[in-house]
Amino acid sequence: MRCYIYLFRHGTTEDNSAGKFSGWRQSPLNKRGKDDAKIVALRLKNKKIDVAYQSKLIRSKETLKEVLKFHKECKIVVTDDRMIERSYGALQGKTHLQYIKKNSPEKYDKFHRGYKTKPPKGESIKQVEKRVKSFIKDLLKLIKKDKVNVAISAHGNSMRPFRRYFEKMTVKQMMEIENPYDNCFEYVIKC
Repeated sequence: MRCYIYLFRHGTTEDNSAGKFSGWRQSPLNKRGKDDAKIVALRLKNKKIDVAYQSKLIRSKETLKEVLKFHKECKIVVTDDRMIERSYGALQGKTHLQYIKKNSPEKYDKFHRGYKTKPPKGESIKQVEKRVKSFIKDLLKLIKKDKVNVAISAHGNSMRPFRRYFEKMTVKQMMEIENPYDNCFEYVIKC
């Protein structure tokens, strides 16, 4: 038997449009983000979803809510912050431009697209990957035990380790990908 994981990123937010580091800030979807969520919902309209996951952040919840409008069969929605966005620590709410002006493009690139480097008081992608791997381990157990299809309303940086795991990427490949706001990734699991 085959089960499916449907992984997608939340829609565009006010912070995304303003070029701000959101991290764990509550930044709602903007008009474009609501449209992004509707596009993901239409892409998944004819799929079966038994269990859905979101983070505590409003952007994850708003996107998932849109997707689940087509999935009355989904009776279980779980909030799990192991797949929450990367914490940008002291930079949350500041713009990328502010950081680059104060520091340098090189410093920005080092932590923004670096695997082990952390922003001030924030998390590295390596740390994000550790918690996402824990989530994946538990998720695969659930899928195999209960034979369910799962939707995950994730974040740009938490999607990186998901995609690395399921698409067999190197760290370098993972750090170079951009995760779209209006698409989804489908993974088949033998269950």
